[in-house]
Amino acid sequence: MTPVELLQSKKLATRPVISLSEGSDPRIVAGALAAHDLGIADVILVGDTADIQAGLTDLNLELRPGVEIHDPKTSELTAGFSDAYHEMRKHKGVDADKARTAVETPLVYAAMLVREGHANGTLGGAVFTTSNVVRAAIQVIGVAPDAAMISSFFLMFPPSNATPHARAMLYSDGGLVIDPSSDELVSIAQQSAASAQALLRVDPKIAMLSFSTKGSAKHPAVTKVNQATEALRAARPDLAVEGELQFDAAFVPDIADRKAPGSDVAGHANVMIFPNLDAGNIAYKITQRLGGYAAIGPILQGVAKPANDLSRGCSAEDVTEMIAVTALQGLKS
Repeated sequence: MTPVELLQSKKLATRPVISLSEGSDPRIVAGALAAHDLGIADVILVGDTADIQAGLTDLNLELRPGVEIHDPKTSELTAGFSDAYHEMRKHKGVDADKARTAVETPLVYAAMLVREGHANGTLGGAVFTTSNVVRAAIQVIGVAPDAAMISSFFLMFPPSNATPHARAMLYSDGGLVIDPSSDELVSIAQQSAASAQALLRVDPKIAMLSFSTKGSAKHPAVTKVNQATEALRAARPDLAVEGELQFDAAFVPDIADRKAPGSDVAGHANVMIFPNLDAGNIAYKITQRLGGYAAIGPILQGVAKPANDLSRGCSAEDVTEMIAVTALQGLKS
């Protein structure tokens, strides 16, 4: 099931609340109201009230119960948020005036809604850059106590006419960590396994990907993946993991039988861990554009409470799916 379908199947007594830091963007408005109307979340559109109202009018949409507008410059919550932000950032030289200025920006205000318990998760990135979205999440919400780092992933869903061995998969990291060390690959893989269980409802089968399969090539880049594979097995013997694997050996059963015979993961992997951001980002876009897969993300993992980044090329439908993802992450935690 897609995140929207999975969330609808839960029939929650109380809807999660998701804050959207780009509340005047027409894609955000349309996607947020669609999520509300599908029954998966209540939403808070953050931004200038007049701009958001104008966007609603342009789309022939209206506010309804469960859809709120928060203008950080006029909100009754801003003063309290400013005090809290000042307290958490004063060790970085942020005085009261700077705290007020920061909280009046939509990204920080939307994250403060989550930190202070007014929302279950936040979503941005249709306009703001990934670096700004992630920075606000780290500074305001923070890294989860059990997470060594923050990373990202994409959910990949096959088209209806896909080949018989096609399946929903998780690709990580395709959006954030540029050149992870072997230790960072271990953290990314552990986080991704938990995300696959929560969002795909599958038992994770983890492929540590490379341009080599089981020693077919020698290179420091291959060594990094092998070291990560062994470290992951030692740290988490409960996880099904194989490496190093080329993508075809991880994905296609017949090729796996030839390249990695006897492996329970090869040919059946559903969590693909890429050795660097180049590989992960290129792979998800090829899978999406040539393979016809639906790509949802980038989705952040390792944040203390749900905060996610949209692609600046996102559609309203992408916004709706990411609202569902963010809501599901909140239920998981």
